[in-house]
Amino acid sequence: MFNMFIAMVGVGLIIPIMPKFLSGFGVAGQALGFIIATFSLSQFLFSPIAGRLSDQKGRKRIILIGLFIYGVSQLTFSLSTELWMLYVSRFLTGFGSAFMIPPMMAFVADLTSVEERGKGMGLLGASMSLGFMIGPAIGGFLASISLHFPMYVAAGASFVALFLSILFLPYIEPTAAQIEQAKQKSSLWQQLKQSTKEPYFMMLIVMFVFSFGLANFQATLSMFMNYKFGFGPQDIAILLTVGGFIGVIIQSLFIHPLFKRFGEMRIVLFNLLMASISMIGILFVHVFWTLLFVSTIFSIATTLLRPAVNTLISKMAGEAKQGFAAGMMNAYMSLGNMVGPALAGTLFDWNMSYPYMFGALILLLAFALTYSWGKKNETLVRSTRTY
Repeated sequence: MFNMFIAMVGVGLIIPIMPKFLSGFGVAGQALGFIIATFSLSQFLFSPIAGRLSDQKGRKRIILIGLFIYGVSQLTFSLSTELWMLYVSRFLTGFGSAFMIPPMMAFVADLTSVEERGKGMGLLGASMSLGFMIGPAIGGFLASISLHFPMYVAAGASFVALFLSILFLPYIEPTAAQIEQAKQKSSLWQQLKQSTKEPYFMMLIVMFVFSFGLANFQATLSMFMNYKFGFGPQDIAILLTVGGFIGVIIQSLFIHPLFKRFGEMRIVLFNLLMASISMIGILFVHVFWTLLFVSTIFSIATTLLRPAVNTLISKMAGEAKQGFAAGMMNAYMSLGNMVGPALAGTLFDWNMSYPYMFGALILLLAFALTYSWGKKNETLVRSTRTY
């Protein structure tokens, strides 16, 4: 949870400062979209590898490698003097993140029973939301010192997390079944092909679409607020912080009761719908407080979606393939994060409203597909209700 928190702080920390930071390189929305897409491309390429290696070598070793690379990349990003250096640095950040997140999710599966899996994923999601909430707040206010200082802080935090993990993160010996599964080496394409045959494939599609919509929102929100309303880093930080704070509370205290009462599938469906409605609602608000309300609704929906999807996939995967499933989850999420910002940045340069209109449409389509799949696979969905 602490490592996930550090990872998300580093991601969220640069969001409020990016408009001004990139203006120093003479670029804007399209460049921001492709920089974020570079990060996600790296995650997409390396997440399946990290998941398989964590099954074979143990979760801790892979997480330590990820933390080191992540810290180095944050430092090189802050020291970049050319645009191409920013792309290389974010690719390395994605590499480090890929070696952190899938092993963390698989670690939760190792440590929890099937009945407690939702609670564990919820707490991991809460640490993710807390990091993403605090990250923009730290970035917005540390930017008053310098635009580079927040990234120095992110690098330092990663190295502190690395040191603490060496000391305190337990090593869990992989099971024979996990090692045997991991030895079945295959290319990224073969693993993606295999994922289409898994019972949780539709949930991977939901992860892709949800991440695509979320990336549309996050990639352009700071510039949308800056260009349309004249908001600065502090205002943007407040918008992101409030939604993240409420998301942390819900994931920490209410996610398990919600899963118990309604089941993960209903949570997925309801929040896909709410995310779509709130995304399009951004275009119809004109003052700070209404904007804060709509963005908070979107944040709540997305913070509930992630642990619900993660839990469903983990339950359907089986104990021997937790690393593979976690790697695939992060790969599909990264694919959405890669396509979303690149497209959102281009759409934003055409018209500020287009990313939100398109993102809302994609989320509605995901709702329809998931609802149809759930009806056709009621027995499978019902088998995940272990409460």
